[in-house]
Amino acid sequence: MSIEKEGVLTVAKLMAVSARTAPKSKGSDTIVVRIASDDELNALAESMVEFGEKHDYGFFIRDAGNIRESDCCVIIGEKGDSSLGLNCGGCGYLTCRDLREAQNEISLDSAFSGPNCVLRQADLGIAVGSAVKTASLHNVDNRVMFSAGVGALKLGWLGDCNVAYGIPLSASGKSIFFDRK
Repeated sequence: MSIEKEGVLTVAKLMAVSARTAPKSKGSDTIVVRIASDDELNALAESMVEFGEKHDYGFFIRDAGNIRESDCCVIIGEKGDSSLGLNCGGCGYLTCRDLREAQNEISLDSAFSGPNCVLRQADLGIAVGSAVKTASLHNVDNRVMFSAGVGALKLGWLGDCNVAYGIPLSASGKSIFFDRK
């Protein structure tokens, strides 16, 4: 393993810490973090290609190329079936109970499953932003990818998460995420 890749894996672990310690609604944590590396990157890329071909999303196939070239990928998801019991209506339902009942009725081959608690989705965004900030502070090239999160969910890597994002990482002479076709 190169010294750069070893450094990137260390930063990935620090990113996991950043995601875990990011502020969360009501102080309750429903974030799941996983780091994919080595052979797992090929499995993730294949999952992305499969979903992209099935749904005619060319950018999934393009992004899969970045995953294959990456040193590792931090994947951050949120357990969508958890609500805060605030009945805020942000999800489009009158009560959190109504939201949970609607989740049981939906079974689509979509990228994410839902509906989801809007506050929990904000928690996910804050966790992803916190992780990316950590990568940036350590000068590790990265890109937040919806497609990599979907690939990880389709592989079942995040248990009962409904939504996830992948953050591939790379340390090379030129960012692999810059000149994408």
